[in-house]
Order: sequence, then C-alpha cells, then structure tokens
Amino acid sequence: MNQTDVVVVIATLQAAEGKESQVEEALRTAVRAVHAEPGCERYALHRGSSSPSTFVMVEKWASGQALRVHGKGPALAELGKTLDGLLAKPMDLQFLTPLPDGDPQLGAL
Repeated sequence: MNQTDVVVVIATLQAAEGKESQVEEALRTAVRAVHAEPGCERYALHRGSSSPSTFVMVEKWASGQALRVHGKGPALAELGKTLDGLLAKPMDLQFLTPLPDGDPQLGAL
C-alpha cells in the first residue's frame, strides 16, 4: 500500500445536553462493527478532556475506496439512525492526506 492512498478522517460530534451517555454507547457500538470492515486501519474513539459532550473519532483508511465503502456500510447507517436527535449540531468531518516525515512510526498516523 502506498502511503498516499491512505485517508485520515477526524469526525467531531457534539452530544446534545444530557445525551452524552447515549452518544458514547452508539459510538462504542460502531467502533466494534467498523473494526471488521476491509481497509479500516484505525477507528479510535476519544472524548474531549475539557468538554465531555464532545466526541472525536480518529480514523485511518487504507484508501479512498475503503472509506467510500465504509460510508455506505451497515455500521454507519445504524450509527446514523441511533444518533438521530442526540447531537447538538451536525457532525464535523475533516478528510486529511498524511504527510509522513521523520521516524516512520512517529511521523504518521
């Protein structure tokens, strides 16, 4: 695999007030399902240290094609249904192209 094929995604979600535990459980369920998807190299859930209602998913996909398949897959469809009405605002997605440098283990996700 060529490093330039890799796609990194940062997905930020803001839970509606009082819905934090429901959002967390929905995301945890998605994590377990997505880990089995072809091309998934990382799908890691984080919570904001200073904002417990903010959740950040750090994703790494082997290719744009793997990400497109994920986007149309059952795990994301189910997550979308489950999160309906639980978010304070629409999810923010950032799509990134890695620019590795230095130590191969430290200079790239």
